[in-house]
This record gives sequence, structure tokens and C-alpha cells, in this order.
Amino acid sequence: MRRALIDRRTRETQIRVRIGIEGKGRYDISTGIRFLDHMLELVARHGAFNIEIRAKGDLDVDQHHTVEDLGIALGEAVSKALGSRKGINRAGYFIMPMDETLGVAAVDLGGRAHAVVDLGVKVRLVGDLQSELIHDFFEGFALGVRGNVHVKVMYGRSNHHRVEAAFKAFGRALRVACARDKQLARMLPSTKGLL
Repeated sequence: MRRALIDRRTRETQIRVRIGIEGKGRYDISTGIRFLDHMLELVARHGAFNIEIRAKGDLDVDQHHTVEDLGIALGEAVSKALGSRKGINRAGYFIMPMDETLGVAAVDLGGRAHAVVDLGVKVRLVGDLQSELIHDFFEGFALGVRGNVHVKVMYGRSNHHRVEAAFKAFGRALRVACARDKQLARMLPSTKGLL
């Protein structure tokens, strides 16, 4: 089983992430932001990853440092667990319906960090999470994993459903990208010879 542990400590946050790529969708997550916990639980369950997260951040100042650093730490954990990345699919996508909402996510673990996030959320808070920080989470993840993350919600009435569809789609897209490709078992999924 591909596993990793990341212990990220700054003056603003202390974050510990443990991940198992070939998991059963088990999770034990505490970030101090309950709606974010729920979204990360969805990533674990829909990605079939085992994820443990303990995060303490300067939430008395703002949620920004905690959310962004969680993205970075989770991305670093996935990257470490994948090792050389030989034999993985590298890219994956998923289209996720969530009642009246449709979310799309695509992930490429090709070594270059970039995030495009368009959820169409028009409220300041979804649950207790500052909605503008969702972009920072995915951007942090892209930096940590060294990959592309594209997340878009096509339509939907509920802001809660918009965010939930995005995280579910992301978990499933990441699952496909991390999966082993039997046909390319010993090959790096790149013509460059480097990811």
C-alpha cells in the first residue's frame, strides 16, 4: 500500500496528514473548521483513500492559513505516497451530480502546479467555511502535489451542493489519477522522462 505522513509546522499552523492511497475511504479529520472536515471526509470516501488529519491554525486571525496549508500538506502527502509516479494513470476526471448541481473535476499529476477553480458560489460562508478560501485549498493542493487541478461547477441552486459536488468530483478524479495502470506498470507516464 502506498502511504505517507506529512508533518507541516509553521508559525501559523501545525498540520499532520497521513494518507493511504489504496484505502477503504476511512477518515479521522479535525481541522477546526467543521465544513472543511466534512469536505475532506468526502475526498477520503469518494477517493477510497484512508486519510487522517490533525490541524491547528491561527483561526482567531482568519481561516486562510489553515485552509491553504491543509491543501499544501495533503498535496505533499499524496506526492510522497506516489513516490516516483511510475505506472500511475497520471490524469483523471469525474463528473459528479449532487441533486440539482453538477460538478466537474480533472487532475493531472504531471509535475506542474496549476489550479483553476470556478464554483459559482456567491455567499461569504458555506457552513463555517469562508467560501473564497476553497480556491486557496485547491491551489495549495496543486502546489503540494505538483499537479494540475481543475474544478468547475456547471450549475446548481444550493451553495452547499456546489461545494460538495466539487469535492466529491475532486476525490474521484484524484482516485483515477493515482490508480496504477497495468499496461504502463514500469513506465513513467510522460514522454519527457521526468514528472
